[in-house]
Order: sequence, then structure tokens, then C-alpha cells
Amino acid sequence: MSLFRRGPGRLDPAEAYERTVAPGGSVLLDVREAHEWSVGHVPWAVHLPLAALAAGAAVLAPARGRPLVVICRSGNRSRHAAELLAARDLVAVDVTGGMVAWAGAGLPVVDVRGVEGSIA
Repeated sequence: MSLFRRGPGRLDPAEAYERTVAPGGSVLLDVREAHEWSVGHVPWAVHLPLAALAAGAAVLAPARGRPLVVICRSGNRSRHAAELLAARDLVAVDVTGGMVAWAGAGLPVVDVRGVEGSIA
């Protein structure tokens, strides 16, 4: 028996893109704060801040019953969020490197107006 509990899996940004871009695929769940989301997020992501999730907030309707790919700025909060979701018996993985790595890979980022965004 291992002394370490195996946590949810991890994806790199390219894998996360492939799993979430197609309609009906996994849901990309962004757990950053509202000010971070407003300046730059993935166009098809669903927003649910980690603080709300940790306080017991339900997963939003578009994400219910589907696998979740969780993203934050750098990968720390998303790892924690994926563990919280897995504890609720949901299928969740997180994105290594978060939005910083996502944007660095040249993947789409928009702001709240729908124009090119940035990572706060």
C-alpha cells in the first residue's frame, strides 16, 4: 500500500484543448477569481472560482454530468479544485501550467468583451 494518495490526473494545455474544444467533450472549468477571468479566459470555459467551490458551491449546469478539465493561472489552484471535485465523485483533471502555459502555447484567450485577452 502506498503512503501517498493518488490524486486526479493532469493534462498539458494541448491535451486540455483537444478534450474541451469539441461540443460534447469535457468541460473546461476556470477556477480563477473574477478579476482574472475578466481580463483573459478560454472562450468556451465555464467560470467557478475556487473559493466558491471550496465553500460547497454546486458545479454549474453546463458542467454537470460531464468530465471536467480544471484550469487556473499556474496550475496550483486547479490541482486543489480537481481534488475537491474528485472527492465529490466527479471526473476531474487539471491543466499543468494553467492559463500561463495555455496562452504560451498560443491557444485562444479572450476578455469579457470577446477580444484578445491577457493573463492577469
